[in-house]
Amino acid sequence: MRITRRDACIAAAALLCGWGASALAQQQAVLGPAVWDWNQLAVQKTDVGELRSLVRQPTATLAELEMHITTLNPGLASHPPHQHPNEELVIIDKGTVETLSGGKWQRLGPGSVIFNASNAPHALRNVGDTPATYHVVNWKTAATPAQ
Repeated sequence: MRITRRDACIAAAALLCGWGASALAQQQAVLGPAVWDWNQLAVQKTDVGELRSLVRQPTATLAELEMHITTLNPGLASHPPHQHPNEELVIIDKGTVETLSGGKWQRLGPGSVIFNASNAPHALRNVGDTPATYHVVNWKTAATPAQ
């Protein structure tokens, strides 16, 4: 069977349409007004406690907004010290934690706020006798450095 010029054109057009549809499907809608009810959030058990994921989506001014709530069991760390290009806020809701910020560990309780700057090493551990719960807000903009 011989492939004609017409066959090649039709195949190329189909391939381009498929790529275009795939790219369009991968774009997420911009987040508009939203509310998350604590009582309706799905709880994912983890090795160190619990995770409630809220959103990971672009907004009108952010390339990506990611928010989640972690409950960390006593005596455990969420993960080893690390860094990433996006900035984040951590708001302590319950418990006593220690955070690595600016090269030193600091003890914090409910109502405290942590700002993890872009590419700054940071970590968090529960140093209390009860679970610690904290809210995390991450964002990326056009100014966020690449990995």
